[in-house]
Amino acid sequence: MALREDSWEDELQGQFSLLSATSFEVKEESEDTHGSSNTGILDLSDEVFILILRRLDPTSLLRVGSTCRTLFRVCSCNSLWTKHFQTSFGVPFATATCSISAKSAFRLVFMWRTLFRNLHCNRSLQEKLFAEIPFPPHKYWVQWLVLEETVPLPSVRLPCTDIESLWGIEKEVLEGKVQEKDEDEGRMLKFEWKELYALALEHHGSIAKVFQHVLNQQSNDHCELEAMFSQYSQCRFQWLFTYWLFRQPVPFDRQLRAIYLQWQKHSKRKVVSWGGTLCDIRYLASLHHITSDYWRGKLAQGDETVGIQTVGNYFSMCKSLVAWILGRDWGRLKSKKVYEDTLEGVYLLLRREMQETLVEHERFWQVAKVQMTRVCTLEETAVNYVNWKMIETLPYYKLYMVSGNMVYLDHVQGFLHRKRLVHDWFFMKENTWVRQLLPGDLYPLLEFDTKISQDTSFLGVTAEPGKVSLQALSHPSLQTSDLPLWEPGGGIFQLIIAFCFPVRGIMYGAGVSAFCVCVCVCVLHLSYVQDTHITACMNSNLLSPGSSSP
Repeated sequence: MALREDSWEDELQGQFSLLSATSFEVKEESEDTHGSSNTGILDLSDEVFILILRRLDPTSLLRVGSTCRTLFRVCSCNSLWTKHFQTSFGVPFATATCSISAKSAFRLVFMWRTLFRNLHCNRSLQEKLFAEIPFPPHKYWVQWLVLEETVPLPSVRLPCTDIESLWGIEKEVLEGKVQEKDEDEGRMLKFEWKELYALALEHHGSIAKVFQHVLNQQSNDHCELEAMFSQYSQCRFQWLFTYWLFRQPVPFDRQLRAIYLQWQKHSKRKVVSWGGTLCDIRYLASLHHITSDYWRGKLAQGDETVGIQTVGNYFSMCKSLVAWILGRDWGRLKSKKVYEDTLEGVYLLLRREMQETLVEHERFWQVAKVQMTRVCTLEETAVNYVNWKMIETLPYYKLYMVSGNMVYLDHVQGFLHRKRLVHDWFFMKENTWVRQLLPGDLYPLLEFDTKISQDTSFLGVTAEPGKVSLQALSHPSLQTSDLPLWEPGGGIFQLIIAFCFPVRGIMYGAGVSAFCVCVCVCVLHLSYVQDTHITACMNSNLLSPGSSSP
């Protein structure tokens, strides 16, 4: 049951309610459990329990300890947490000379180290540490800063007695190392933080004794640290994402913004305040699947640091992909479509891997090249942009993208073949009367070899895929439809309803014949619906990364 070593630290952040050494609520053990004659796991001795529990990481240890009072007592044993203290912080814990338990010490140091490691994106902690510059922060926070070798603060200016108590350095040592005295403000000493850290390490003899001194000096009231850590645990993904998105160096910041919004449908009103106080960060995170997952803590098993590295590697791949596409002699529509579908395929294939671990730039780029090849194959199969926008709604489209199985490409080709049959039938010489019955707006969808300009739109094709406005039709029963053309109630079915009855200038018999024609047109619709329903269950299974193709 032990978790992997690279994931327990992040899950531990959600378990700190179980780490409290003073208040703990556990489930009441039922009376009949102890009265039972059967021997259970709780009848094992503490020594056996400890041998078993030593194999667990801190998160698993907390979970076991939350089950009942007996296991909570055993899981709070100093020998267990002393091991985790040294493993996590690289410092041995002296149980005999420390005033608090190993579990409490682990809890406090873990919270502080997590907050300090992410100081660059934590404004709340920055306000605590930087509010009184050039003077040092409150003594409570200075005491924790004693543990850090590098502190991003100006030189320390404190009375000799304060430095002596906080760092545990003898007064004689301080007098010999004094750099500055201010007689007006009293006996003030000025030191660099790194110099004081070296003096404390030299005076105490080891970093373990420096930790011991700090923990012994701390008061029992850690409400500020706990509140700060609780706030960080809830907002850490949003804070780190905001810092990554807006705090890049100037040239990289412009590049990141360009790549982030490249060929993405977005609201200009929400993007215009990029990096400002009124900027909608949640909206920006929703523009990409990967940033949306990071915002919700779904990358790298909830590790905010590893997750943001994966996000950075992803957009580094996007930059390479944009440069490659712009280097081709493609039109605007094709470039945008290849880019969008390639990113969609990369996300579908690597989604599970991104949820588990760090994904490097090389891995993203390797998968992107494979996806580009498949997308270009689908584009060649579609022949033109109208067909391309139509087949992207087929389940087989994405199934081919994520698997590369030629069976799915055959299904797409079969759909287009049925469309060509309908096209050929409509344009036979003896069916000229049929073309006279149909409105001109439907011809581009019925023609198989339609060519359209890269910068023009018609039939609503460039608006929403698969939706067509039928306002141009003359019959009163044909009103504007927002339903997809190939779904029940859409344009084709409105045509059937219209031609079932006499239309102006056409006799009733012609209307009945036209109905039969429209039934032939619906071959495309029926085949599309059949393809959709047959593959619905396959779509849900095979689109999961790691699934094998049938």
